[in-house]
Amino acid sequence: MKSRGAGISLALTSALMIGLTPIFGKQAILAGMPALAVVAGRTVGAAALLLVLILIINRRYLYIYPVGLGGCALAGSLNGIGSVLFYSSLARIDASLAQLLFSFYPVFVALVLYADGLRYRPVTLFRLALSIPAVYLLLQVNTGSFDLIGAAFALGAGILYALHIPINQRVLYDVPAPTVTMYTLLAMTVIVVPAFLLFSPPVGPVTRDAWIPLLNLTIVTFLSRITLFAGVKSIGGLQTALIGLAELLLTVFLSIILLGERLTIIQWVGAGLLFALLLLAGFEKQTSHTLGTSGWLRWIRPPLPTFEDENER
Repeated sequence: MKSRGAGISLALTSALMIGLTPIFGKQAILAGMPALAVVAGRTVGAAALLLVLILIINRRYLYIYPVGLGGCALAGSLNGIGSVLFYSSLARIDASLAQLLFSFYPVFVALVLYADGLRYRPVTLFRLALSIPAVYLLLQVNTGSFDLIGAAFALGAGILYALHIPINQRVLYDVPAPTVTMYTLLAMTVIVVPAFLLFSPPVGPVTRDAWIPLLNLTIVTFLSRITLFAGVKSIGGLQTALIGLAELLLTVFLSIILLGERLTIIQWVGAGLLFALLLLAGFEKQTSHTLGTSGWLRWIRPPLPTFEDENER
């Protein structure tokens, strides 16, 4: 019970940290820093912070078996591409709308885990299907300035984020959360830094107004990743994703307070419906999801003991 309570607390902490990222990212972009520079800076900074912490506290966290490293590399690559899409969306649409669309990811987490062997009651699938009108309402605006490309970027980021959670959940069965976080962040860095170098416009003089939110963004990224994977290890990817909906409310609230953004009444209805549907899905009974030999992620398994290992026991 204590482990589950700690897992819920970690997942909630991660959600609150993630809810701050679009706010700080939008502030840095509005201060003149290109979107790709923002995502590259915060990812490199968070990875460097974690590496220094591991070297100081416990270097054994750097060990990981090859297949687990491959899982982290795949998850980090997907999340890195998703980060590029998300911060590109922030350059085109409001932070609140980008986070609302991104927050659709628990639905995709549920579908990915279903493909990996986790089974739900039929009513759960029905509720997930009802999310479609919620997204439709969310995309309704009263002006002609709605950016469909920016919205597509945010949705794409949510899908890729959803894919990386079940992959890392497999690795987390027998690898510590700091280790998984470290190698996932490094894989993200391999994606976002070349994207910045190849596709970002030249970065001019950066003012203090841009550096401060970038520093804040780096810190909350570091904290959110550690707590995210610790939460997934304790209570699983789907429950962590559902609790992560708390980030939605924080982002919308801070977008209104700090950035002066506004949602239409129709969008608020869509956001409320989406939140309710995803929250209700967390009360559905489901079978336990163990590390089995079936599912599309079955290749992510720890090394099997050798004959010599068995004899030593």
